[in-house]
Amino acid sequence: MMNPDKKMSASLPLVRRALETYVKPLWPEISVALLLMLITAAMTGVVAKLMEPIIDKVFSAKDAAMLWPVALSVLGVFLVRGFATYGHTVIMSKVGQRIISNMQKDLFGHLVYADLAYFHSQQSGQLQSRFLADMTMVRTALIESLAGIGKNTFTLIILVGVMVWQDWKLSIVALFVFPIIGVVVARLGRKLRKVSTSMQEETGDLTGLLGQAFQGTRHIRAYGMEEFEKARIGRIIENIFNLMYKSYKTSAIGTPLAEILSGLAVVTLIVYGGYQVLAGVTTAGKLFSFITAFLLAFEPMKRLTRLNNIMQMGLAAVERYFDLLDMKPAIASKPDAVTLATDKAEVVFDHVAFKYREGAEALHGVSFVAPAGKTIALVGPSGAGKSTILNLIPRFYDVTEGAICIDGHDIRDLTLQSLRRSMALVSQEVSMFSDTVRENIMYGCGDVTEEQLIEASKAAVAHDFIMELPNGYDTHVGENGVTLSGGQRQRIAIARAMLRNAPILLLDEATSALDTQSERMVQTALDRLQKGRTTIIVAHRLSTIMNADIIYVMKDGHIVEEGKHEDLLGKDGVYAGLYGTMMRESA
Repeated sequence: MMNPDKKMSASLPLVRRALETYVKPLWPEISVALLLMLITAAMTGVVAKLMEPIIDKVFSAKDAAMLWPVALSVLGVFLVRGFATYGHTVIMSKVGQRIISNMQKDLFGHLVYADLAYFHSQQSGQLQSRFLADMTMVRTALIESLAGIGKNTFTLIILVGVMVWQDWKLSIVALFVFPIIGVVVARLGRKLRKVSTSMQEETGDLTGLLGQAFQGTRHIRAYGMEEFEKARIGRIIENIFNLMYKSYKTSAIGTPLAEILSGLAVVTLIVYGGYQVLAGVTTAGKLFSFITAFLLAFEPMKRLTRLNNIMQMGLAAVERYFDLLDMKPAIASKPDAVTLATDKAEVVFDHVAFKYREGAEALHGVSFVAPAGKTIALVGPSGAGKSTILNLIPRFYDVTEGAICIDGHDIRDLTLQSLRRSMALVSQEVSMFSDTVRENIMYGCGDVTEEQLIEASKAAVAHDFIMELPNGYDTHVGENGVTLSGGQRQRIAIARAMLRNAPILLLDEATSALDTQSERMVQTALDRLQKGRTTIIVAHRLSTIMNADIIYVMKDGHIVEEGKHEDLLGKDGVYAGLYGTMMRESA
């Protein structure tokens, strides 16, 4: 466990970085808010000072001439303080929300370029928690602390000044409680930050499990796992409850201590000050003004105590935020990367080996050529490495050994943007966004005319069914295209690839999950899409790749056979065995 002092010192660079990155650009607005806070604090000090003439002049001396001037002065003070409070509250709320918005945009802007391996190693719920739960905590900490620290600090300083002005000796007696409260606050803050970190992690786990449970509700019911899921999620909810309860208890400890200390201080003031008044050393008005200033000063002191607790919880979220923001992607464009410009692209694998972070090597010295404008197919049993090859071409992962070249360029020497712009991917799992059919087809295709959109949709055998939808191309497809059938989603993905018009086409089991009728329509669209493009197909259904120019047969991360369909059948090897199995299953 980290030493508390070391943890506190480690917080300083974190706070400095957050201030420099997100607070400093908004300094003009913050300055106006601070000025208004200073006015608010000054008016609070004036309220305490006005107690002296109210007691001495109006009540004790019974000077009627002073009644209205003093009363109007109090009204004026409260009016000024009210408007100043409104002003700095609105400004600081805007500043706090702007900071959160900038942090969320920066975080997503960073994650959108993160390695695919990172997303595969993370629960989506944890990432969503960083955007939602963590940012909510940071928002609370920022808005309350930015608005509260300035106002309460100014108020505390001014009121302490009023106390010292009235009686510096009495001030020394009264202010002994503040350092004690400060020490307690610091200790409680460190405990709260630790609890908050655990709470945020548990919240991320809960978000992830809830997402899985809601998405997999059909399977949960089919396998009778309702009670299991209920218990599993219930345990995390209970953990969060216990952590929240612990944070409440820790936060609340300071309140009774502060109240006891303040009570002792007030008693001391009454006794000591009372003797001073009776001895004629001071007036009742001065004493009452002093006690008023002390009581008013104690309120911002208590608020600063609560703000420290909130800030510690916010710091835990900021720490997690910067940890994520500092993560550098392993796959990125080199500083001197070359832009790929090609209409027809030859893809070459040169003794490529690849190993995922965990597990055995997936590819062992794989070499093959996909000639420009030709169609090659990768076939083989599950786990042979076919999909791994497709993931390596757009650099979702980087090869462990060897090289992949496009038109003679090692893809690691190309800019990622130009490399991926040269490709279109159609996979078994179609990514659909909760938007219209039109936006899903045009996704990643730049400026597109209505004629080009319709032409691509017709080529993908999608136009007719799209026009039958309630709003045609402007129909919303729901989350992940839930309102469409599997075949319809595939044809929209093909229309997207048509519209992209990239020289390299990657097809990953594009028809394996479809029924016979849907597969026939999708295959017709794919045949049109492949014309003139360098196409690399991964397929289990050998009927879809029998006309490929070259078929590479894979097994255990190696290419064991290559040739055309008829040639491979004649070899009576792995391919012939796969073909025979397929024919028996379809019989």
